[in-house]
Amino acid sequence: MQIPKPSEDDKQFFRSVLPDDPEVEVKPMFGNLGAFVHGNMFAGLFGPAVGVRLAAPDAAELSAVEGTGPFGPAERPMGGYLSLPPGMDPDLAARWVEKARVHVGSMPPKVKKPAKKRSV
Repeated sequence: MQIPKPSEDDKQFFRSVLPDDPEVEVKPMFGNLGAFVHGNMFAGLFGPAVGVRLAAPDAAELSAVEGTGPFGPAERPMGGYLSLPPGMDPDLAARWVEKARVHVGSMPPKVKKPAKKRSV
């Protein structure tokens, strides 16, 4: 499975459409980026593609926009995420990302698993 690497412009675009919210955390993921709220990912960058996790009604609306598609590797796209159409206006992209943040922010916080003890 090929994992595309985003360009610096892709990373800059991704960061520019994220909400200015102290609860949003951006983390590297397999050479790409993920945006998290309360430990749950709401948006991601996969190569040049920005993906969002939306509530069902918003996902249905976004799915109707030409150029929207699955997010992640073609062999195994991430369930529940959609890629924004390439070249989407940054203000419109930011609105979709905000909808994703609100949706995922309403979910219970992800509980970190305790570290496994290593045998020496």
